[in-house]
Parts: sequence; structure tokens; C-alpha cells
Amino acid sequence: MTEIPSDNYSPQWQGGSRLELPLVGDEREILTAFLDWHRETFAGKCAGVPPERLSDKSVPPSGLSLHGLVRHLAGVERWWFRIQFAGEDLPLLYYSDDDPDQDFDDLGGDVDEAFAVWRAECERSREIVAATPSLDATGVQRATGRPISLRRILVAMIAEYARHNGHADLLRERVDGRTGQ
Repeated sequence: MTEIPSDNYSPQWQGGSRLELPLVGDEREILTAFLDWHRETFAGKCAGVPPERLSDKSVPPSGLSLHGLVRHLAGVERWWFRIQFAGEDLPLLYYSDDDPDQDFDDLGGDVDEAFAVWRAECERSREIVAATPSLDATGVQRATGRPISLRRILVAMIAEYARHNGHADLLRERVDGRTGQ
């Protein structure tokens, strides 16, 4: 499994080489490789940005920032893998019914702390996936009580990261002109 580096938010592919996606493999190998690839891509879009610029909401009128995206993605990792699938009884990250957009709006706190939380949530998600014998295994959707398979969660997370990597690309370009793959 790929490990999101712990040294700030620099991705493994900072020098230009990201892990190669498998061309063949079983379903679990392909899905987890694509999810980790997207996680690395997001880290790469944040790499090298001065911490004070990560909170820039640089594409008005949008309230998105790289800092907000990392907080959002940490919350999404926790929600899908830990709460919905594994049934862990945990508080939501950066969310409340009174303030549902606090992941993007309330950017208090240290950016390094936000990345550490995201990395920890990614690692816990990987542990949950690795410990689950089948992609057919189900958790229970909190809101509806209906079952949801690990396979469905992995696909949803790939889509989540793909969408937000596009946002991150635009935000990064506005911060310093860099774009990425």
C-alpha cells in the first residue's frame, strides 16, 4: 500500500514519478491503487505551497481552498470508512448540523495539523480495507439504515478525490501558477 508521506504534505512523486497504476490485478488491487493514486495526487497539488497560502480562497466566488479541501477529505475518509462501513462511534470531523460547511469556512488551526489528521484518516481507511475479507462486505448507512458495500465506498471515494483534485488544480494554479497531472 502507498503511504502518504508524513513530512509536511510533500508527495512521493514530488520529483516527478508517482506510483504507477496497475494494468492488471484483482478488483481490490485496482480500486485501492486508484484511490491511493488520487490521494497522492491531492498531496502533490498541495506540495510546496507556503502554509499561509493553503487557506487562500483564490477562485471567487467559491469558498474552496486547499486547506479546506484537506479538512473535507479527512472528514470524508472518516465518514465513509470508519463511521459508515466499520461502524465506529466517532464524532464527525469539521461538520455539525449547525455549521455543515465548517470544513471549508472555518479554517482555524494549523495547516500541518489538518494534513496530519488527513494522513491518519487515510491510514485508518487503508487498515479497514485491508482487514475486510471481501469487497462485498457491508456497513450500514447511518441516515437510512441500508447496507452499503466496501466496493461501493471505494468507488465513491475515487470519485470524491477525482472531483476535488480538479478543484485543487485550479486553486493551485491561482496561488502560484503551477498545475499538475
